[in-house]
Amino acid sequence: MTLTLRYAARSDVGLVRSNNQDSAYAGPHLLVVADGMGGHAGGDVASRLAIAALAPLDRTEHGPEEALTDLEHTVERARQDLVRASDADPELVGMGTTVTALLHTGTTLVMAHLGDSRAYLLREGRFTQVTVDHTFVQHLVDTGRISPEEAEHHPQRNVVMRVLGDFDVDLTPDMSVREARAGDRWLLCSDGLSGFVTPDQMAEVLTETPSPDEAADLLITLSMTAGSTDNITVIVADVVDDEAAPEPEESAAGATTAPPAASTVPQVVGAAATGELPEVLATPAEAPAEDPAPTDAIDPDDEDPDDEADDADARPRRKPRPWITVLVLLVVLGGVGYGLWWAYGWTQQQYYVGVADGEVAVFQGIPASAGPITLSTPVELTGTPVSDLPDYWAERLDGSIRASSEAEARERADRLIAEAAPEPTPTPTPTPSTTPKSTPTPSTTPTKAKDTKADGGSKG
Repeated sequence: MTLTLRYAARSDVGLVRSNNQDSAYAGPHLLVVADGMGGHAGGDVASRLAIAALAPLDRTEHGPEEALTDLEHTVERARQDLVRASDADPELVGMGTTVTALLHTGTTLVMAHLGDSRAYLLREGRFTQVTVDHTFVQHLVDTGRISPEEAEHHPQRNVVMRVLGDFDVDLTPDMSVREARAGDRWLLCSDGLSGFVTPDQMAEVLTETPSPDEAADLLITLSMTAGSTDNITVIVADVVDDEAAPEPEESAAGATTAPPAASTVPQVVGAAATGELPEVLATPAEAPAEDPAPTDAIDPDDEDPDDEADDADARPRRKPRPWITVLVLLVVLGGVGYGLWWAYGWTQQQYYVGVADGEVAVFQGIPASAGPITLSTPVELTGTPVSDLPDYWAERLDGSIRASSEAEARERADRLIAEAAPEPTPTPTPTPSTTPKSTPTPSTTPTKAKDTKADGGSKG
């Protein structure tokens, strides 16, 4: 079985932008999407340079073991090209580009990924996102600070933390090796698509559309209809068995692929198809394919370029540009600062019941501190002294009684006070006396009897 790719690449400037900073390349052995950034002058140049460096990899000479090293070294060479171009033209300083690339060899696909362009895979009816965005918002999701649903609408969702750039910070790409299966359908795209078309819609298009060409056209249309404010670039590629019968094949989605002759010629779209490379660079395609770091990429200020060229992993020394390092540090610190600000804001939406000035109180925040900063403030005193509560109830005022609102916290405080208050001892109520009134009793004192006789006679 000989596996090959059948593909279609499309790119559109979109509804808002005045120029296209995206670039893409699709060939029998290589798929690449690059989303440039850096202002009007630099973004298109950056993506164009990335495609120019990577395009020569589209050949059959790669073995499965060499493909990973070749792709990683070529991405590094593209970074060197960006550095050299910005050194020669100050207007290009600060440019960068995402890179999502698939290099096919035998039954494997080697992937390199930097930034927030994405790769998706439709296999046996299951649609999955393969890459992980190198963005600040994805970092918040990974650390559990926000949910994936919240990330979709987060105001900082476009802040990219790792790209291929012209600065002296070495940000290596994510590298991986994946199995290639006949019937697989791959989608590579810039965030002009993924930021506006839902995964369910993408999956439906890839499942129901027979050919890569039709699928790519429909995805561009969907993004435009959704009001995409960015450049839109897509590559749809089917993995097919080249030794199979010439009849149209069934894809993983049950759709037939395009005829082989219609999609085996390399396609270049976007900025890479319309612009020229800076004159300072040698044409990347002319460099020997086996040399991932050619000597012409070495800075002429190097004292001994030959020694460094002997090391396949060596990188040319460049003139120090401390302001670039400072800029990168400021960006990183800005991201950290935003994270801290977001975390503090979250704490101030929490409430709990505690003790303030010796009274049961409602607090806003959480019972913790960050260095000298206390993360809670009493907002209401109940007027109930803690000393009036039994010890068991007083011990519960350690911040463990939490609430999601001030009203709920007050309700819990009132309930605790009511439950902790001792029950009053009942006072006896006077009742009517049951003692009988005193009654006269016969006297026990002897009295003098009358001098009479029973027969009633008397002396005469």
